[in-house]
Amino acid sequence: MTRTPLDAVTDRDREVLAEQLGRPARGVVGVAARCVCGRPLVVRTAPRLDDGTPFPTTYYLTCPPAVAAVSTLEATGLMKELTARLGEDEELAAAYERAHRAYLADREELGHVEEIAGISAGGMPTRVKCLHVLVGHALAAGPGVNPIGDEVLGLLHEEWRPDRCTC
Repeated sequence: MTRTPLDAVTDRDREVLAEQLGRPARGVVGVAARCVCGRPLVVRTAPRLDDGTPFPTTYYLTCPPAVAAVSTLEATGLMKELTARLGEDEELAAAYERAHRAYLADREELGHVEEIAGISAGGMPTRVKCLHVLVGHALAAGPGVNPIGDEVLGLLHEEWRPDRCTC
């Protein structure tokens, strides 16, 4: 996986994103992480879509094999287990709170949207709701920013990992 703070979105990226998502991508302002082959892996989206809808999901995982692998983990009930750990592990909870604040800061760089102010994504900072968002954040921000996203990436290692193209 190659990571840059924010790659410009090319026409080819938009074609790939439409193929990955099965529809045109909405609100994309950059590619936050790329597969080792160069295709988008995570996109960064505007906090307000073109139609005016507030959109809290700043980092959106787009690579179908990655999405499928994360979906498989979600189906195991892992989110409930991780949420329980947040209530038991103060260090993990504090790191997850920092991830929440980092996510909010990244989104705020793109613009302020009052309707979603203070609301990040993926259940942060008190629960784990969407592993796709947390993995997308971990891939975009790099290791050490989102502890739950990092942990999920480790759990995916056998099925999917960012240093091996599965496009």
